[in-house]
Amino acid sequence: MTTSHPATGLRSARRTFRRILHPDMTPMVGLGFLLVTFFLLTAEFSKSTALQLLMPAKAKADDIIVDRRLSDVVTLILGKNGQVHYYKGGLYSDDIPELQTVHDGSAGLRRLLLEVRQRNPNTIVIIKPSNEAKYRDLVDALDEMSITNQRHYALADMYRGDYDLLKQHGL
Repeated sequence: MTTSHPATGLRSARRTFRRILHPDMTPMVGLGFLLVTFFLLTAEFSKSTALQLLMPAKAKADDIIVDRRLSDVVTLILGKNGQVHYYKGGLYSDDIPELQTVHDGSAGLRRLLLEVRQRNPNTIVIIKPSNEAKYRDLVDALDEMSITNQRHYALADMYRGDYDLLKQHGL
């Protein structure tokens, strides 16, 4: 701001100095890095994992179907409250298979699958979820197939004979 002198009419060379503010941006940079870290971590934790499930190709009339013995088959029935029942052999053979229940949840199922694979590595495991089974039970059973390195397993629907077998054992 300049003012003129009343007697001489000259302006004085008096200057006013303004302070220039330089804010410290260090905390803002730290906050930026924290936000970037937060979003990177949340993106990493929110990635969903998928279980690979290979479905067999449709059989053609020309394909040769190899019959396996019924002793090479173990059927898992996923029941209510996370229970897993199983029987060995075929359902429609001459004698009724003995239905057994896996105890200790996933650990018991893993023990059973390792025992089956050790006895016969070519065993086919058929997984049949019942109407009372939850989706989580099926995912757990498929996880156990992967963990125990079962080479041959399949998902199948429950048949009337399976329901009759459960009913005979009061399940």
